[in-house]
Amino acid sequence: MLPQLLQQYQPDFSPVVPFDPANDRLSLLDFTETNTDLTAHVVEDTAVFSAFVSAQLEAAGARYGIGGYNEHRTVYSRSRVFDAPAGEEPRRLHLGIDIWGKAGTCVYAPLAGRVHSFAFNDRFGDYGATIILQHRLEDQLFHTLYGHLSVQDLDGLTEGKTIQAGELIAHFGEPAENGHWPPHLHFQLIVEMGENIGDYPGVCKFSERENYLSNCPDPDLILDMMRFAVPAK
Repeated sequence: MLPQLLQQYQPDFSPVVPFDPANDRLSLLDFTETNTDLTAHVVEDTAVFSAFVSAQLEAAGARYGIGGYNEHRTVYSRSRVFDAPAGEEPRRLHLGIDIWGKAGTCVYAPLAGRVHSFAFNDRFGDYGATIILQHRLEDQLFHTLYGHLSVQDLDGLTEGKTIQAGELIAHFGEPAENGHWPPHLHFQLIVEMGENIGDYPGVCKFSERENYLSNCPDPDLILDMMRFAVPAK
């Protein structure tokens, strides 16, 4: 099973973002309906939403905000990407971990692999610039997805390109290129990609939770950052 394998190899993984737990504070951010500060005025305006996240990090003295795996989020109501026809269930359950920080923050490959695919998913609320890597640990094939990147990070990429562990692969994108979100990285593990190229759902219907979570294990098995997160006040 992939989770057990990732736990075994975790000490060997390179950091995905620059983070020193001895000096960098990490704030746990809540984007569920329990966070009453996330009003429609905040969520629906990208500039206001970005200022809100920045203020949260500044108040906590945090380098990054983090969280979101298996989190049922009301913020996805801001985009038709996650909606469904009237009477049907929308997508609201988050399948990755988000790391919120400054645009331009470096993103590194945690382990060696190759470029599976990439795309500029340029819809309001989508991933924006996206890179997917494929990895193999022992006999297990799996993928890591990096969403909300700088579009310049796609320049010169080719499918099948070899990537080394610790290699700089991307940067947090500005809202205009990251799907119109506050700057952050969406990091997700995916076992089977199916026919998906340059994209894979990062949010699913709650009714499909079990199936999607089985194919998308907890990204903290690679990141190993959540244990340092302090809830925002």
